[in-house]
Amino acid sequence: MSDAEAEHDFISYEEFGVQFFLRAVTEARILGGVNTLAGQPINVGPMGVGPGKIAKVTARGAIGEATATPLPGDTVSYRVVLPVNLTFDVNLQLDAHRFHADLEVPLTLVARAASPLKVIIDVVPPLPNQVTVKLRAEGIRASMLNKVVGVDTELQRFVAKYVKREVTKPAVAAARVIDVARAMDGAWTNVAPKGSSKSAVTEDLETALEQEILENQDLIEGLTSE
Repeated sequence: MSDAEAEHDFISYEEFGVQFFLRAVTEARILGGVNTLAGQPINVGPMGVGPGKIAKVTARGAIGEATATPLPGDTVSYRVVLPVNLTFDVNLQLDAHRFHADLEVPLTLVARAASPLKVIIDVVPPLPNQVTVKLRAEGIRASMLNKVVGVDTELQRFVAKYVKREVTKPAVAAARVIDVARAMDGAWTNVAPKGSSKSAVTEDLETALEQEILENQDLIEGLTSE
């Protein structure tokens, strides 16, 4: 057994790849990427809802901090939930009613291997009916109004469309690509000690040889005297 084999527990290339993905694509890194959306404002409307689209909805809110849960299976995957808080008004021309909404937007993120040596974080945006909405109306009339105009359904549709658009923007798409080959190239350039050069290596060799000769001077003199 070589010294290298004694120092390291070698594994197959396949097992190395599995361990690499599990360590590289962690919950913390996933959240670090997704939370680039956190704090972004959402401005809705005015959009027409209800029969004849007579009622106009205007909403203001923001995306909150996401949470992530690992998913079972053969791929490294996470279910990410983006919270969205909105306050909006429904204008009926004659009067207006205010609502508050807490939405949860689910995303599925899957780490995939791509050539040459890249990790791609694939994002599956939700369908409108997968967005959950908890609606609170200010007043009884507002509560009844929601049943008529279907504000929650319109919010599901809008937010699902908004998130799908955001995750495909160039900046977010670029953040979902991890160039492993480039990172390795950068790591190899740092293998040699800082400031090392061929002359420094030669000087070290000469010093080592001189020390070795001095330590074995008696042996060398005996060989030369025979």
